Amino acid sequence: MRVQVRVRPGARRDEVGGCRDGPRGPALLVAVRARAVEGQANAAVVAALASAFALRRGEVAIIAGHRGRDKIVELAGEEGALRPRLAELLAG
Repeated sequence: MRVQVRVRPGARRDEVGGCRDGPRGPALLVAVRARAVEGQANAAVVAALASAFALRRGEVAIIAGHRGRDKIVELAGEEGALRPRLAELLAG
């Protein structure tokens, strides 16, 4: 399942939840403590999303937007189980 994400690097804590209107529609907000230096923020985004969706890090991949705040992320897993969790996170 592909998810649009808006990243906020340099946050006080890692957090997944909330919605923002992105360039391609609604995007899930992901705040990470890591700075956007040498891929640190991208690695933190993968870890935060894996934790939020109860997936392994290898089941989460950034497929577009590696250098920007707006990203498209691929989540491997059963879409029937991931969609309700996504709706819950977007609402929160």
